[in-house]
Amino acid sequence: MSLDRLPPGLFGSGAQKTPQSPPPDGAGSLQVRLDPEIDIGKAQVFAVYGKGGIGKSTTSSNLSVAFSKLGKRVVQIGCDPKHDSTFTLTKSLVPTVIDVLESVNFHPEELRLDDFVFEGYNGVMCVEAGGPPAGTGCGGYVVGQTVKLLKQHHMLDDTDVVVFDVLGDVVCGGFAAPLQHADRALIVTANDFDSIFAMNRIASAILAKAKNYKVRIGGVIANRSDATDEIDRFNAAVGLKRLAHLPNLDIIRRSRLKKSTLFELDSTPELEAAKEQYLQLASYLLAGAEPLTAQPMKDRDLFDFLGFD
Repeated sequence: MSLDRLPPGLFGSGAQKTPQSPPPDGAGSLQVRLDPEIDIGKAQVFAVYGKGGIGKSTTSSNLSVAFSKLGKRVVQIGCDPKHDSTFTLTKSLVPTVIDVLESVNFHPEELRLDDFVFEGYNGVMCVEAGGPPAGTGCGGYVVGQTVKLLKQHHMLDDTDVVVFDVLGDVVCGGFAAPLQHADRALIVTANDFDSIFAMNRIASAILAKAKNYKVRIGGVIANRSDATDEIDRFNAAVGLKRLAHLPNLDIIRRSRLKKSTLFELDSTPELEAAKEQYLQLASYLLAGAEPLTAQPMKDRDLFDFLGFD
């Protein structure tokens, strides 16, 4: 069976479109409710967002290792058709959930857990959701199917932490699907206009989901930036908070080329400082992470605020 002729509802998360559903998450589009049967359960769930290319996968993987170093059982779920979220953890591009479903002609009952869950560095369990064929489906459905499979195989029963690594900016409900599962959403940004513009939109998406789900904004991770002045100025204006700062270090760039997390590389002062940032961030998140109530700006106001004519 080809991916462009999938059975109706294959990628559905079981969400119901009924007149009795709560109000939509946001104006301007049709939203669907999460099927309570695929609720993740007792694990603390974090969704990592940010502009494309900002370093979300590097951030997510190192944060997952930090959680594991603190004694937690961690599952990282990559939500990108590029399926490289867990690359530094597993040292390879692992098959996606969509890959393995296609291999059994989309009969999920034929799958085993080790067909789509792979152990990475320090015991972090890794899953790549993948995505539908380009231009033919919604990534949110794939996220729902992935969580459903993990639940069916009892993978989440003993999991302490789930980290969703989500592609790009939030431009539709599909990209926002992990927010339906998350306790806290984290925004990765750099000290530049495009990154802050994406952060502003992501904050709006999280607040929209917070109307009907438990997700709240956890805070901001400054990445690939030596300075944080514009990030901090924006945060102060809208009510966000910087939780960590990872400067534009060559060791972080090279870690990905070496297929490694920062925790596996030879020690240097810069490396130890970066690792400590991740460990402190993990500890803060595990302790509950104060929920933030931001007031994102309108696009035109943001342009004016950042000094662009």
